[in-house]
Amino acid sequence: MAGEIAWISHYDDEARKESRDIDLLSEAREEVDKEETVISLDVLPDELLERILAYLPVASIFRARSVCKRWHEIVTSKRFLWNPSNSPQQKPWYFMFTGSEEPTGRAYDPNLRNWYCIELPFIGNSNWFISSSRGLVCFMDNGSRSQLCVCNPIARSCRVLPEPPGLRFSDYVTLAMSVDKESNGYTVGIVKSKQVPENFFQWDISIHIYKSEEETWATPLTEVLIGWRGADESVICNGILYFVVQSTGGVPSENRHALVAYNLSGRSSQTSLRKSFIQVPCSLSCARLMNMKEKLVMVGGIGKQDRPDIIKGIGIWVLHDRKWEEIVRMPNKYFQGFGEFDEVFGSRGIDDLIYIQSYGSPALLTFDRNIKQWKWSQKCPVSKRFPLQVFSGFCFEPRLDIAP
Repeated sequence: MAGEIAWISHYDDEARKESRDIDLLSEAREEVDKEETVISLDVLPDELLERILAYLPVASIFRARSVCKRWHEIVTSKRFLWNPSNSPQQKPWYFMFTGSEEPTGRAYDPNLRNWYCIELPFIGNSNWFISSSRGLVCFMDNGSRSQLCVCNPIARSCRVLPEPPGLRFSDYVTLAMSVDKESNGYTVGIVKSKQVPENFFQWDISIHIYKSEEETWATPLTEVLIGWRGADESVICNGILYFVVQSTGGVPSENRHALVAYNLSGRSSQTSLRKSFIQVPCSLSCARLMNMKEKLVMVGGIGKQDRPDIIKGIGIWVLHDRKWEEIVRMPNKYFQGFGEFDEVFGSRGIDDLIYIQSYGSPALLTFDRNIKQWKWSQKCPVSKRFPLQVFSGFCFEPRLDIAP
């Protein structure tokens, strides 16, 4: 059907064996034709069949539409899609871009260890800013930073947001979003950083907030920071907008990165961004922020003390009362498994699952915080075509029960 996701799967015999007991859709018709006694699902009432289908992984639900007309009507009905009980908790997927000109790529499902070819709506190319929360993904163009869209990449529902206020062309911009789990209303935060003319040490910082329930933008804060500029990372966690800043010199600083915490509630007496700085735990080559069960988690490239731009390892920390607690450091065998590792890398996570990938390789590594386990994903069915090819991506929750 037009506009539907092309669920082309890519996985090897091992993954096929793991998922055989789960994905029974393609075998459903064959079983009822066997001579032995079977119970046909056709005799079940719609309500019971709906409950059974709801236990399937999201990808299998989409394939269920092609089994028969009745199944198609059930899994595409509003009652099925918008019933929260029909969206069991599943591990987040990771979408890996495989080209820079077109927004093409593969989505990895860790539940079935399977890669799917899906198309993303609205986005122009892989260089766009991306943030996700509870099944919704926000895209913003990397040119004028004026085109924004919130979508559900699974259901392919999409909504264009009004242009944000402030300067179109800023030196540095970050994008963050958060979805309220009760109302499904969402907040989008943009932090813009622009150098003061002819002064490398002073930077104009502005924060712009969009609330879906009000359908308007607001600019609650603008400030000039001395010795610090905005970077490329932000996240909304438990009502706080966190974003990374980087030292430009001119003021004493132990490390070249720091975090700014801005309270979105508007009820705080916060008057200066500089007073809300949170120091990073060590010298970092880069910092990746993520909201994991309303806890701020940071994956950072550990730089050498005398050469912070040279990465010597990767660590994961969680923030408690403005203090960092180290969770784990990546074992050397996994760190070396990426091959040549840049000082920067991609990392995203939701709930207990963290994804880490090198920009120079389609290899994807996962870390499960719950069981403290490192694990390579199933190999992505895409190879590196030229030396400078860049791979990037983002993770999102596969949900059917939410729309922008």
